[in-house]
Amino acid sequence: MAVLLAGALSLTACGGDDDKSSDTGATGGTETGATVTLPKLNGKSLEVAAVWSGAEQANFKKVLAEFEKRTGAKVTFVPAQDPIINFLGSKIAGGQPPDVAMLPQPGAIKQAVDKKWAKPIGTAAKAELAKNYSQGWQDIGKVDGTQYGVYYKAANKSLIWYNAKVFENAGATEPKTWDELLTTAQTVYDSGVTPFSVGGAEGWTLTDWFENIYLSQAGPEKYDQLAKHEIKWTDPSVKDALTTLAQVWGKKDYVATGALQTDFPASVTQTFKGGDQPKAAMVYEGDFAQVNIGTAGAKVGTDAKVFPFPAVGDTAPVVSGGDAAVILKDSEAAQALATFLASPDAATIQAKLGGYLSPNKSVDMSAYPNPVQQKIAKALIDSGDDFRFDMSDQAPQAFGGTPGKGEWKALTDFLNNPKDIAGTQQKLEADAAAAYGG
Repeated sequence: MAVLLAGALSLTACGGDDDKSSDTGATGGTETGATVTLPKLNGKSLEVAAVWSGAEQANFKKVLAEFEKRTGAKVTFVPAQDPIINFLGSKIAGGQPPDVAMLPQPGAIKQAVDKKWAKPIGTAAKAELAKNYSQGWQDIGKVDGTQYGVYYKAANKSLIWYNAKVFENAGATEPKTWDELLTTAQTVYDSGVTPFSVGGAEGWTLTDWFENIYLSQAGPEKYDQLAKHEIKWTDPSVKDALTTLAQVWGKKDYVATGALQTDFPASVTQTFKGGDQPKAAMVYEGDFAQVNIGTAGAKVGTDAKVFPFPAVGDTAPVVSGGDAAVILKDSEAAQALATFLASPDAATIQAKLGGYLSPNKSVDMSAYPNPVQQKIAKALIDSGDDFRFDMSDQAPQAFGGTPGKGEWKALTDFLNNPKDIAGTQQKLEADAAAAYGG
């Protein structure tokens, strides 16, 4: 069965580089065990901005510390607010842009290019990308054929996590198709546990549900068209996907009570708290749910297990998101950091720390700390170039990324009333038309 990973080719040209980029390269001695050569940068300093916090920020700082050790440069992490484009705009207006920013959407990269903030990636970093990344992951960091982004972090957003004890007690098995998922849900329900936990208080989780179903059911060509608003949200393919989605959302006893008031972290923890009598047996979301599973006191691989989002049509979807390093102040040091982040050296450091997934195909799977994480990483890499990026991340923010508005609001309303398929389509189309400009 083919696997599809969602990607942003609709927002980035796939042609060859025009090679406007700086030729600032990595020169000098290589550290023992390193795969990439970096220049000596004693006395140089860099600022790197990202929205990451907590363990994610702490782990990335360890990667930056290794860069400092190898080059002699001083790197400062700058905590950013979301949306990061607005944060960067204020920094640039004040004459203090960071040297490098980690941008979470292809649309954000394009905005940075359109605003003339972003600088092209140099020859050395592009060589690392060519060696370590599939063409698709290179292309989503391009705008009009020029490489601006180095995708350092990825997410596999096509996973369903389940309470292993509940499945064992119910005699339930991991499904591979949508119909099998519905059968599994009924088996779990019959055992006395609600099948699904849904974080309906946060619209982005709902867009991810829709995207997995739509990609698998309608196919990648339609997915691309809808992502670019080349077809309307009133298209029959959207009706089909919402109808499929309503087979879960519309069955009252299948979704844990209070879904509209449940945020994403709670949707995960309530699936694993309570032993074999939790509030729900399964929760859909990406590999990053492992952090929340841990806070529930559950262990990934034993208490919490995972299966790929089941195929609705001919293919099982793998929808992805990611964060790319983009240079805002061109310098030898900034280019060297981009080169380092494109290498397996940087990704391997963070992979070993857990809670991280890299699109870098040269990272050895053994770097990931447990079999579950290795399985998730392998699925991401094995998808190769046959991928699509998160659809809402490709959309204008007013439609695909604003709480209480656009797609987030329409799907929240649909979760509340899954019978209103036509009304939901009409609201989605009206908001999309306004956001995309007609």
